[in-house]
Formats: sequence, structure tokens, C-alpha cells
Amino acid sequence: MQNPTLIQYFHWYYNEADNLWTKVKKEAENLAAMGITGLWLPPAYKGTNGTFSIGYDTYDLFDLGEFDQKNSIATKYGTKEEYQQAIEALHQQGLQAIADTIFNHKAGGDELEKVSVRRVNEENRNEFTSDVFEIEAWTRFTFPGRKGQYSEFVWDHQCFSGVDWAEDLKESGIFMIENGYGEGWEKVPSNELGNYDYLMFDDIDFRNPAVREELKYWGKWYYENTKVDGFRLDAVKHISPEFLIEWMDEMEQECGRNFYFVAENWDIQNVGDLDQYLEITGGRTQLFDSLLHHNLYLASIEGQDYDMSRIFDNTLVGSRPELAVTFVDNHDSQPMQALESFVDYWFRPLAYALILLRIQGTPCVFFTDIYGASYEDKAQQVDLATVAELPVLLKIRRDLAYGEQQDYLNHANCIGWTRTGDAEHENSGLAVLMCNGDEGFKEMQLGKAFAGRVFVDALGKRQEEITIDDDGNATFLCNAGSVSVWVPKEAMA
Repeated sequence: MQNPTLIQYFHWYYNEADNLWTKVKKEAENLAAMGITGLWLPPAYKGTNGTFSIGYDTYDLFDLGEFDQKNSIATKYGTKEEYQQAIEALHQQGLQAIADTIFNHKAGGDELEKVSVRRVNEENRNEFTSDVFEIEAWTRFTFPGRKGQYSEFVWDHQCFSGVDWAEDLKESGIFMIENGYGEGWEKVPSNELGNYDYLMFDDIDFRNPAVREELKYWGKWYYENTKVDGFRLDAVKHISPEFLIEWMDEMEQECGRNFYFVAENWDIQNVGDLDQYLEITGGRTQLFDSLLHHNLYLASIEGQDYDMSRIFDNTLVGSRPELAVTFVDNHDSQPMQALESFVDYWFRPLAYALILLRIQGTPCVFFTDIYGASYEDKAQQVDLATVAELPVLLKIRRDLAYGEQQDYLNHANCIGWTRTGDAEHENSGLAVLMCNGDEGFKEMQLGKAFAGRVFVDALGKRQEEITIDDDGNATFLCNAGSVSVWVPKEAMA
């Protein structure tokens, strides 16, 4: 079995000459050769701004770049046919396609409705700052460009629990809709701001049974039309977990297969909240480890003042490694985004070693670290370089990072671990050492099976050759503020 390795195959400002679906098709073979096993693809359906929408302002879930809606036929990433061809190209290389799934909200309504609402305190969503009054809101979705093809369902104010814009008043705010499907907001996993059911746009109300049935119908339709292998569930802290459990179970039952599910529940404070979500959902979905990302970010900005022996403290990969998807950065944390917390470049090779070369967690690589990026936002030019060590680290994960793991996370500025390899992968086994301060060294054990074998630094940071002693031990080295990955010399032939 090959180690699973995901890649987030987009970033917020994707602007290359090829549309993304074309690039996926062209790159499928290269990605498989790198050691990638699955691609998280961005939202494939029409957003409110047509070809300018990143996809998280979802308008029509059934329009995958097929209908003339929102001033375009194609989405930012291409047409429905190009999307289908991209997924087929991935499957030909044995790669999984993971679809980004936006259930929390809809945006870009087609018609205004008169809606009874109460204004809500934005800092405490359980506090109302007005009595019931009426506004005009864009809550009716008829999808005139699609003309009922695939689904004749019309979304109206009964499908939503809140909006953030009163058209007649020309006022923004948070307005809870009086829709008859429950008192107050839905119960969601997050109690931030009192209740974090409402996030943005027209907030979908899963207490409406017609909404639940439409989204289950859509899921089956989506699979039948795309043959995706899994789903990334966006913003689950704002969504009823009972609905998501119902949806995931129905998908697998109706489609007759197991899907890969991974959810985004952004939290940089308390791993207990992520653990609780996994308990509620019964382990049906993995979660992105935003807490580890935050630790990596802090380590990169604090330098040698950061205690590396605690890098896995308060992380999901530390508490539930089998359900943790680890990552260095993503589209939300990249420069100029709302959750900007981009790991500094000197630390990125260390961060990738920490997620790629250990047993725990399923790693997800970020697009820009393979391809780079150049974009402008708010009159600021941003240039993101590739991580030069990443192709080698991916190859090592694919070929050598197997077997039992022994940790040496016992120093504030110098940590390491070893992997013993296995019989299935020739020359597998390795020793990793990294320092966030001065040049470091550490005696670590690989096992007597490696006695007499010569190890070299696959990253080329150190030129020494290290021979494992009769007891299976050796003293490994790394440069200041760097990482070295020591592997059998034969593996580099």
C-alpha cells in the first residue's frame, strides 16, 4: 500500500493561463508520479459572479458550467465537460477526486421576497435587537438559465434561517428569518458569538425537510454526473451535524459505495472542540487539523523561541491521528485572506517533513508550494515561491516513510524521529532531524536490522555519510534552522 497524500489543487487567486480543469487533466500523470493519491478540487458549481467566483458564494449546485447564468456559462475553473474530463484523467492515473461541498449558504438570489425578520446582535447571535418587522430580501432562487433541468426545486425564504442584506432598507446586518421551522437558530457545533449558525449570505435552514431531501437528491445526482470519490464539507461548525450525518449515510447507501469525507471545522483554540465533533459524527469524516497549522505558523514566526517539543500539543493529529488531515497552509490562510497565517518560508520544509514523514495523519499539500503563485489584491503584489524540498519529501513519503516510528521530541530546539521501514518497500526507513535554532545533533535508533548500513541526507543539506552501529543507533545531524532526512544510501541511487 502507498501512503495516502492529498493536494489542495487550487488557491484563492488561481490565475494561470489554463483553466483549472484543463490543468488537472494535463497534470494528472505528473501528480501520480509525485506520490499524490487524491485531489481536493474547488467548488465546481456556479457562483454569484460567474467566471469571477471562487465558488464559495454558491448560486446553483446543479450548474457545473453548463448554463448561461450569472453572466457566464463556464465557472472560473471551466465547463461541466472539462470538469468531467479532468476527473476521468485522475481516475486513469489511480487518483481520487474530492469535491468541495458548500451546504451552509446560497447567494445571488433571483427574486426579492417580503420576509418577516428580527435583527440580531452580531456579537451575540442569541440576542435580538428588534421586534419582528418586514424586509425585502433576495431569498427566491428560480435558476432561470437552467429552466428546471435536473431539478425543479425553487428555494425561497422558507429554506433559509437568516440573511445579511435588506434590499429595501439598503442595510447590511444579520436578520433572522421567521420561517416556521423552529424557534431561533439551529443547534450547531460552535457556540462562538452565542450561536454560530449564521455565517454569510442566505443561511440554509436544515430544519426544513424539503431542503434536506433536495440536498440528498443533489448529492446522488452529483455523483452520477461526475463520479467523484469523496467530498470536502465546508464550514461544518455552522451546519447541523444531524443533517450531515443523514446526508453522508444516505449518499453511501444510495450510491452503493464508500466515499471519502473530510470536513473543515476551523478552530485554533481547543482540540476538544474538534474531538467532540468527531464524536458527534461517529467518525464518519476526517477533519482538517487547523490547530496543527496554527502551531506550525507560530513556530515559523517565533523561531528558536518556540518549544519544538510541544509542536503536537493541542492538535487533532496528537489526539485522533486516524481522523486528522494535516496541512501547512490552505486558501484561507494564504496572504491577503481573512484567516491569513502563512507559515514563513524558512520553516516550510520543516513543516512538510512533520506532516509527510510521520505515521500520524493524512497530509494535504498546498497548490502554491508545488506551482508557486503570483497575484495582486488590495493593491498589494503577492509572490509565493515553491518549496524546493517538497518534491523530494513527497518521493520519500511515497517510497520510504514506512514502518514503526520512534519519536525523539525531547528538546525545545532540536527534535527528530525514525521509521523502521517494511518489507514491502525496498530500502524504506529513515531518520528525520530538525532544528529551529543552532546546528543540532541527536542519537536515534533505527534498529539492528540497519547495522552497518550507510545513511545520507536526501535533502542534500548535509554531506556526511552516517553508518548505523551494531545496536542500530547513530548520531544524526542537521543545520541551524533546517531539516535533514537521512535515508539508506542505496535509496538515492
